[in-house]
This record gives sequence, C-alpha cells and structure tokens, in this order.
Amino acid sequence: MDAATSISVVIPTRNDAAQLRPCLSLLARQTRPADEIIVVDNSSTDDTADVCAAAGVRRIVVDLPGIPATAAAGFDTASGAIIARLDTDSRPPLDWLERIERILSDAGPLTAVTGPGDFYGGNRFAGWAGRHLLLDGYFRVVAFMLGHRPVYGSNFALRSEVWAGIRDAVVRDNALVHDDLDISYRLRPDMEVIYDPTLRVGVSARPFASWAAFRRRVVMSVVTFGVEFRHEPPLRRRLKRIRRRRANRPDCR
Repeated sequence: MDAATSISVVIPTRNDAAQLRPCLSLLARQTRPADEIIVVDNSSTDDTADVCAAAGVRRIVVDLPGIPATAAAGFDTASGAIIARLDTDSRPPLDWLERIERILSDAGPLTAVTGPGDFYGGNRFAGWAGRHLLLDGYFRVVAFMLGHRPVYGSNFALRSEVWAGIRDAVVRDNALVHDDLDISYRLRPDMEVIYDPTLRVGVSARPFASWAAFRRRVVMSVVTFGVEFRHEPPLRRRLKRIRRRRANRPDCR
C-alpha cells in the first residue's frame, strides 16, 4: 500500500472487551483493510488484552485516566497518513475505510472528515435523545460556535498533518473533557472538516440508558466548554475563521 494513503485506526478503550470484539471483527472485514489498528488500553482489568491478541491488532497501554489521554496516545503512535478514530462500541460499515480514503485523498493535507451515527441497543427514548439531543445539537449548535463542523469521536478521520499541527495543543490531563470537541476546538483556521451525512457508523445508545449516564455527558460538556473558552473565546475563534474564508475568496485576491 502506498504510504501516502496508509490508514491507521485508533480505538481508545477501558474494560469494554465485549464491545471491542465486534468492532474489531468489522474492521477485519473492511473492503479497504486498515494498514494498522491500534487499541489504546486505559489500564483495563478485563480480557481486552486477549481480544486484541486474538484479532492480531496492536495494543498499547496508557495509565493516565480518561479518553483524552488515551486517544491522544493512539494518535501519537499511529504511522498512517490517515488516522481514523472509532469508539469501542462503534460499528463501522464494511466500506467505512474505503470511503474515508477516497474522501481524504481528494482533499487537502489539512483536512478531517466526520459523519453521524445510528444508535443501536437502546429504547425509543435513547434513540430519540441520541439523534436529536446529541447529534443534531452537536453538529448544528457547536458548528455555529466553531465556524465549522466538529468531528464526532465515534466516527472521524484526519490527515496526519492535522494531528501534527494540534497534538501539542490538545488537552490530555483532564478526564472530563470530550476529546472530540477538544480536537475540533484546537483546529487551526487553515484546517478543514468535511461533514458527510452518509458516512455513518452504528453507535451504542448506552449513554442514554440512564439519567446518571446522560448527566455525566452533560457535566463533561460543561467542563469541556469551560476549558475551551478559557483557551480561546468562541466569538474570537469564529471571527478568525470567517476572516480567513473571506480573505481566500477568489474576488478578494
């Protein structure tokens, strides 16, 4: 495989071997196989190591608690020109990597691509909450604040040049930060996010299975916005991107 289009897949996990097994099974059946699959194990005490060994994928262990540190370690380790990201409970369709490669091969080097999720395994309320409270709010409200679409942690990929440009800026030491929103916020004005509504993966509805789980997501969102707003006020961030787009219009040159 040409190194210019090599793909690494990063999956952060902790004590979630039962969900990891079907995720790795789907990755093994991709129409465009991954060149590298990295499971980043946040000190699991279940049989995650055995699942990784059986699937023949690389496993690295991270002791610092939280998804931000775990996911970042995977991105740091990845050798692919494209780094794709899934959650343990993501269920990618069999052409997921093929489509990611096609989209990013036609895009510039400072580009990421993301898409939504289809919730499985929950009741009707969980499915409704996932679609309307989480994804609709995330992709519309957060996009307005950022000035571009955010990436969705269960389903995105980026060029390695993007990660190289933000790796020193992302949060790694706060387990209450949503890593996908943090990555989205740290993107520079010259970096682009392509949103493809047809690039879909299955996503577990378990964050909405109880009020306690849903409340934790809300708390994490509040903490994350507080961290990001202190880093750069949202209006200032949005204006930077608007000015860059205007400056790059053909009639402005």
